[in-house]
Amino acid sequence: MRVFLTAAAMLATTAIATITVVPTAWAADSVLQAIKQAGVVRVGTTGDYKPFSYKGADGALVGADIEMAKELASTLGVRVEFVQTSWKTLMDDFKAEKFDIALGGITVNPDRAAVGDFSVPNVSDGKRPIARCADKEKFTTVEKIDQPTTRVVVNPGGTNEKFARANFTKAPIEVWPDNKTIHAQIAADKADVMVTDGIEVDMQAKLNPGVLCAVPVATPFTHFENAYLLRKDPELKQAVDAWMTKALSSGLWKAKLDAAMQ
Repeated sequence: MRVFLTAAAMLATTAIATITVVPTAWAADSVLQAIKQAGVVRVGTTGDYKPFSYKGADGALVGADIEMAKELASTLGVRVEFVQTSWKTLMDDFKAEKFDIALGGITVNPDRAAVGDFSVPNVSDGKRPIARCADKEKFTTVEKIDQPTTRVVVNPGGTNEKFARANFTKAPIEVWPDNKTIHAQIAADKADVMVTDGIEVDMQAKLNPGVLCAVPVATPFTHFENAYLLRKDPELKQAVDAWMTKALSSGLWKAKLDAAMQ
């Protein structure tokens, strides 16, 4: 936890000043002020979600949101420090103040908004299925997917698992722990379908041409927005919102996303 040094007056009989270490949660200074004082913004990300945040075999993080985090740090006049998290531990890590901002395809929802501030959204999307190309016409509705013979696969702890648990009562659900290799389960005929964010569906179909296909649904099964999750602080939210609004209007965000989709 980041700490601050604050001068605290001793009892009047001593009139001696002392230095007290105060946890971040108790400090009067804002989160943004703390970031600038430390000279670093700590960014939590899973590193398993193309095109937003992905850690390659060399350990380097790439993706649209990774590049945006670097841009944001520059705007704030600090350096960026990436902190590894997972979808299952994201909120526990966030509550433990292991990072100041979480990003990488994070869906806005009430549970997350209760403990943090969301930035201006940078993605509007919806849940869609991905399947082997030969089977793509089999899974065009929730009802067609929710059959005892359909093997649904999900990554643990995020909105994909939450959607599957809420909508599939007949189809068996397998939780696959590694979001980097989960789509290979479908390609290898060890699972049949995954319902995930539409942009991830399109990305994986592009990465696996002729093998994995976006299922041609009439409309996405849900609608949601992605944004950056910030520790609660009006100053930090104002700064990030102003920066994100400019990035959206100038085309910076689109350029970063387009590059990451290649």
